[in-house]
Amino acid sequence: MGSSTGDMLVDDAQILEGIFKATSLVIATHCEDEQTVRQNLQKSKDRFGAQIPFSEHPNIRSREACFLSSSLAISLAQKFGANLHVLHLTTAEELSLFQPGPMKNKTITAEVCVHHLHFVSADYERLGGQIKCNPAIKLHTDRLALWKALEVDRIDIIATDHAPHTWAEKQNLYDACPAGLPLVQHGLTLMLDAVNSGKISLQKVVQKMCHNPADRFQLDGRGYLREGYWADLAVVDLQKEQTITHDKVLYHVGWSPLEGANLKGQNIRTFVNGNLIFESGKLQSPPSGQALTFDRS
Repeated sequence: MGSSTGDMLVDDAQILEGIFKATSLVIATHCEDEQTVRQNLQKSKDRFGAQIPFSEHPNIRSREACFLSSSLAISLAQKFGANLHVLHLTTAEELSLFQPGPMKNKTITAEVCVHHLHFVSADYERLGGQIKCNPAIKLHTDRLALWKALEVDRIDIIATDHAPHTWAEKQNLYDACPAGLPLVQHGLTLMLDAVNSGKISLQKVVQKMCHNPADRFQLDGRGYLREGYWADLAVVDLQKEQTITHDKVLYHVGWSPLEGANLKGQNIRTFVNGNLIFESGKLQSPPSGQALTFDRS
């Protein structure tokens, strides 16, 4: 419902109503009001020309744009009794739209991404295009509100929104720089560090990164340690400290906005479908992923 990298924008009112009216499946939506974003971008172009600073990104992809779109999505879901999941929330205002409490029996759910829990808008001065993402990283007060919403289960899922743009692409001027950042390698690491700093419990990390995504999207045999389920496992050392360095970045794009960060808690081994694919900082075998299946009975 707001344009981002690629060509997936759906903001026509009639088409949106048709989607919300027609399906019982989960409608997962990126919420930013397109008209507001375009107006803000034009204002920045009028002021800065081609040299728009990256610190303008939270003003262009503004909190108003987020709230307008999230409010619209929820109103459509309520009107048609639709099953709605709002992706990557970033503002304190949006959180008032969602109910606290366990995810079970909710038909409207919410998600936050690890980078919106870690960075704040002031970091654009230091990191520039590396952390240009949609929706934009917002204020310190918004980050605090997101953590509080996790605590009371107003936010149901923690995700990464991994986007592997190349370093060269990220060196472009603002308007040509693609939005999104590589995060999947360090998503769990960031949350383990948050466990150690007392921001969240380990049990809640498991719930919001494993159980709830599997339940919300009705994944078959995933998200739990149960007999008969696929053995997708992460073995962690909560006490092991690490500094994210360039030589330890495993992405094909070869960079991470977290380089230089000191984090406590480390993933030691990862199993996918029972196969050891990562151990002690190194990939161990060829990819062994499989297509997800769903249990919608």
